[in-house]
This record gives sequence, C-alpha cells and structure tokens, in this order.
Amino acid sequence: MLIKDKTIVVTGAGSGIGRALVDKFTASGAAHIVAVDINADNVAETAAQYGCTAMTANVAVEGDIARVIEDTEAAHGPIDLFCSNAGIGGGPDEQSPLQDWQDCWDVNVMSHVYAARHLVPRMIARGGGYFVNTASAAGLLNQIGGAAYGVTKHAAVGFGEWLALTYAHKGIKVSMLCPQAVRTAMTANVEGNDGVRAAAVDGMMEANDVADCVVQGIEAESFLILPHSEVAGYMKRKTDDYDRWISGMNRLHCKLTGEA
Repeated sequence: MLIKDKTIVVTGAGSGIGRALVDKFTASGAAHIVAVDINADNVAETAAQYGCTAMTANVAVEGDIARVIEDTEAAHGPIDLFCSNAGIGGGPDEQSPLQDWQDCWDVNVMSHVYAARHLVPRMIARGGGYFVNTASAAGLLNQIGGAAYGVTKHAAVGFGEWLALTYAHKGIKVSMLCPQAVRTAMTANVEGNDGVRAAAVDGMMEANDVADCVVQGIEAESFLILPHSEVAGYMKRKTDDYDRWISGMNRLHCKLTGEA
C-alpha cells in the first residue's frame, strides 16, 4: 500500500514514534492525518507542526477509540490506515501492583482490539483496510526487567497474528512494528532501567529512522516490521534452541543487574 492520498489515524502521536510517523506520512502525501494522543498539548503541537487534525483520547478506553474512528470518518471519509501506536511501560516483575499490569494490558493490548472491533466491519464492507500496530521486539523476544511490558507486547503480536490470519482473505492487512530501543521519552533513563539497557545493546535508533522503516514495511505489506535487523536473527536463535536462548538471556539479566 502507498501512503499517498490515504486517510490515516496515528495514536500516540504527541511525541516519539507517533509524531515521527505523522512526519513521514505527511511527506509521503497522505490526504488526511488524524493525530491522537492522551496529552492534548503534545498532540496540538504535532497538528500545528504538520497541518493535520488533533484529537485527544485515551486509547485504553473503548469509547474514546470509537469516537476517534467515527469523527474521523465523518470528517474525512473512510480510514485507510490505522496506526495503533500508543504504548506504555511498567510492571517490572511479578510483584508489581495489579494496576500496573492492568494499565499495560489496557494500553498495549486492548487498544489494538478496540480499534479492530470498530474498524474491521467497516473495512470489510468497503473491500479492505490496513492496521499498523506498534508492539516491540519485546513482543518477540521478551524484556529483561519488564514483566508486564514483555507479556503484553507478546499478546499484542499474538492479536495482530490472529487479525491477519482471520481476515486476510477479506482485504484486511496487518503489520506489527517491533523495534528494540528507540530514542523516546520511554527510553530516556538508560542507566537506571535494566530493560532499556538490554533493549539498547544493538544501539538506540532515532524515531524518524523507525518511521522510515514503517513506510517501507507498509509499501511491502510486511507483517513484521523490524527496524533493528538483528531481531530476526535473535528470533531464529530462540526457535532453534529455546533452552539455550533462555540461558543466554538469563546471563544477560545477571550481567545487567549484577546478580550472581
């Protein structure tokens, strides 16, 4: 799919990867872009910078996503591409508060479900549509120091797989964006965060470079978009010898945390 002349929604567009996506989609000739974020000031800044529409919404609330879809289609016509990009960290281990686990579940997983719930029937009725859901390399490999993050990103990838295998024959296309460390507010504290340090072993990528990979992935209609090419090799090692991979990850965990 080409971006030119498409109507696109991007969540988490107030900063980071989301704002970079708005930048690249604008440069690629999108007809209409709706930038969505929970932070009204940030998304207003994105809209002012790129001449798009700003909407404030909490992606963890189904009604908010339904409103974004309804208002976008009423104002700009059918949504061609929905980028469910918003995500959060938190819940470093099994002892983390239940609310941390629930927040990660609601934002990192259910936001994708809500978007599909309200858009898939519309897209099928008009012959198809495209979802780009931001997960993480953690959704393929897991996350040292990030239990709730790693688990919910796995679930996000699983839902994307289900969405694609269930509706591909009806014109629904899905891409899962799975980068390692990207220079955003979430990764600002490298030294104090074992998970970020682990994700950054292959370097910290800039958000604009990730957005370039997304445009290329959409044009190729690739299910997995891997800005860090090393991730494909790590996945192969994992599936070739799961026990060896876990042992290696445990050694990395011990190295980063200083545990014996």
